Amino acid sequence: MKKKKTILVILGGHSKERDISLKTGQSCINALKKLNYKIIKFDPKFSSLTELKKKGADVIFNALHGKGGEDGVIQSFFEYIGLPYTHSGPLSSMLAMNKHFSKKLFVKNNIKTPRYFFLDKKDFSKVIIKKEIKKNKLKFPIVVKPNDEGSSIGVNICRDFNSLFVSFNKLRKKYENLIFENYIPGKEIQVANLGNRAIGAIELRPKRKFYDYKAKYKKSSKTEHIMPAEISKLKYGEVLRISQKAYKILKCRGIARCDFRFYKNKFFLLEVNTQPGMTSLSLVPEIAEYKNISFLKLVNWMVKDASLNR
Repeated sequence: MKKKKTILVILGGHSKERDISLKTGQSCINALKKLNYKIIKFDPKFSSLTELKKKGADVIFNALHGKGGEDGVIQSFFEYIGLPYTHSGPLSSMLAMNKHFSKKLFVKNNIKTPRYFFLDKKDFSKVIIKKEIKKNKLKFPIVVKPNDEGSSIGVNICRDFNSLFVSFNKLRKKYENLIFENYIPGKEIQVANLGNRAIGAIELRPKRKFYDYKAKYKKSSKTEHIMPAEISKLKYGEVLRISQKAYKILKCRGIARCDFRFYKNKFFLLEVNTQPGMTSLSLVPEIAEYKNISFLKLVNWMVKDASLNR
């Protein structure tokens, strides 16, 4: 009789996205139990990473979100201890989480992304910001956000210099690097990637100002999900192709999600998420479900796809 695989689900952690990670982890644990896997639950907030290797797992299911969980740090540790794991590897995770690096790659590969500039802590001054806005031809509204956070944490849409500097003064206390970019209106379109396939595109209509943390994770925000996205067949195919191109450029593995704005018949790629949520409100499972890939099938595929050298 074939021995049941033991899956270690790593969840929670120390990042600002801890709560979402716990929800993602629990959803996946429930699915893995139904799939008859043996489960070990591991939260780095309460256990040392040095214990991971001793747990006797066959595969690590990475359910962490945010800093430390999707920026290449934990992935490097998985490689170091030699345990197969899900999702993208160290380099890909770091590139996707670092918006400056990923945007440079998008521009180099002719993928449209909002016009932007990157600011390091040593250049945090109002004079430099004004100069960079002019040099990079940014126009209000301008988005200012941390260079390496997820789930829209710290994202501010600013209509003028006054609101921009209020947001900047808040962010400079918490972050070393910031991104300033043109705000792109239009439709919010997100694409799910499953291995080498972009499987579908969903449209989001938030009732809030934009698709922020609350719109993503609170049912009370009543964000409307339109699956498939209401764009022409031609444009639907185009956004899937761009998404797959970005996935390959960043050398992603496993599941990922590409976030776009569709404006004046053009797609602007905002970012690629290598650890997309797997909660009841999450988009990758919703898109997969539409393509007849149940949550159980999706989780099982992720386990079977796990490896080293990612």
